[in-house]
Amino acid sequence: MTLAILADIGGTNTRVALAEGSHVKLDSIRRFPNGDYQASGKDIAHVLRDYLDQTGAQVTGVCVAAAGPVQDGVATMTNLDWVMDAAKLSGATGAKKVAILNDLQAQGQALGHIPAANLRSVLPGPVKPNASMLVVGLGTGVNAAPVHPGPHGRIVPPSECGHVNMPIRSEEDFQLARFIEHKLKAEGDAPHAGVEEVLAGRGLANLHAFAAYAEGHPASLTSAQVLQALDAGDATAAHAARLYVHILGQMLADLALIHLPYGGIYLIGGMSRAMTPHFTRFGLEQSFREARRVDLLQKDFSVTVVEDDYAALTGCAAYLDALS
Repeated sequence: MTLAILADIGGTNTRVALAEGSHVKLDSIRRFPNGDYQASGKDIAHVLRDYLDQTGAQVTGVCVAAAGPVQDGVATMTNLDWVMDAAKLSGATGAKKVAILNDLQAQGQALGHIPAANLRSVLPGPVKPNASMLVVGLGTGVNAAPVHPGPHGRIVPPSECGHVNMPIRSEEDFQLARFIEHKLKAEGDAPHAGVEEVLAGRGLANLHAFAAYAEGHPASLTSAQVLQALDAGDATAAHAARLYVHILGQMLADLALIHLPYGGIYLIGGMSRAMTPHFTRFGLEQSFREARRVDLLQKDFSVTVVEDDYAALTGCAAYLDALS
């Protein structure tokens, strides 16, 4: 069995592991702090080289999942000054088989390889085998990508749909969009009310700021503090959580109609896990299954939360193993 090195490069840490075929060796996983490497002028090539030096492993393949866009075989990190291509990864590892994926693409490649114990159903629905799926990332950022089966392997096209417009269905939604625009402009950012501004890690904090402003007592909390306040029964935190679930349901419904994921919708990332206990209370199903001219949303599609920290590594292993 050939040995491969895998890396899941996040904004803060890089997880590195070894895989035999499509199987990730869980006892081989190690974390490397990205900031330490960047501060000394190093990048992913040095992370991979350090891992191989520490473990003594010799590999024939390398696959990395990067939190940033991948174009023409070149990955550019969103939150790091790291750029990588096949030549850099091959030079660092000695591997001849090289693959570079967007982190969400890696998550899509992992579907079907994740243990059932790490999957939590939040909206039941029919699941057709060998049908298209949709993976939605809710974490530091927001993104989504369709997962298409094919005769020559799975296709997970790249996407940057976390920057699409926030869905606006009510007067409150409109007021929220204007609030987000003004807040971003004041902070010197592009004044665009995209879904990432309300559904990413910072999104819950933005929603709480809006709810507090609308209720006449402006406040500033982090998303972690909002979650704590929500657990304590705070009304403003509940208002923010209701908005979060409402917007998420609308976004998932729009994506479902665009991509028709009869194989299921899969949520990944820290915010999806953090908000899972609140989906039922704040009406995710009602928002998602809203009546439209077609009845697909009422009778089709399931939503599942992926509770697996190593899914991106699993996707890298599965993708690399499937390459001829």
